[in-house]
Amino acid sequence: MTHDSTDAAASDAELWDERYRESRRIWSGNPNTALVREVEDLKPGRALDLGCGEGADAVWLARQGWRVTATDISRVALDRAAEHGADAEVADRIDWQFHDLGVSFPDGEYDLVSAQFLHSMGNLPREQILRRAAAAVAPGGVLLIVGHAGFPSWEHDHADMELPTTDEVLASLQLPEADWEVLLSAEHERVQNDPDGNPTTRTDNALKVRRL
Repeated sequence: MTHDSTDAAASDAELWDERYRESRRIWSGNPNTALVREVEDLKPGRALDLGCGEGADAVWLARQGWRVTATDISRVALDRAAEHGADAEVADRIDWQFHDLGVSFPDGEYDLVSAQFLHSMGNLPREQILRRAAAAVAPGGVLLIVGHAGFPSWEHDHADMELPTTDEVLASLQLPEADWEVLLSAEHERVQNDPDGNPTTRTDNALKVRRL
């Protein structure tokens, strides 16, 4: 049996909706540390948050003065994100949009495009999406891509998920060297609690490039 892109999008959206319904809150409610570290010194402008989840990054950006377009494939997550934005009194600075990024993508150019842990349990054409993300960066703007460098010992469901290095991500973007500057390409560690509440160290990576 074959499925067209609409069927695939519906399936992935349902998968993520079910994931979010498992708990009242999936994520911590705090912005990603790599985003804060790499963006806090940038001049606020227009930002695009890809895979915004429950909205912590978008809310943090809005609080810093950014006007944010935030997207996700889960309407459950977007509803929670909108509540977070309203509670934080930044709802007027965030445009929440439903997108399966392999099928549709937000319009416009942005001073910051952020893709934090854009991994998926479903069918995600990640390289294609990240190339569209780069195309959406305005002159002088920044693309920040943060991903896992490996999975923790307690996660066994994602063994077949590809986790590229920053060099591999950069190569897949196919950016003209004369038009882009690499500001950061490195691994970093962070502490995360395991399912039993014990702190453990995770390794992630970050690629930050600026359009000249």
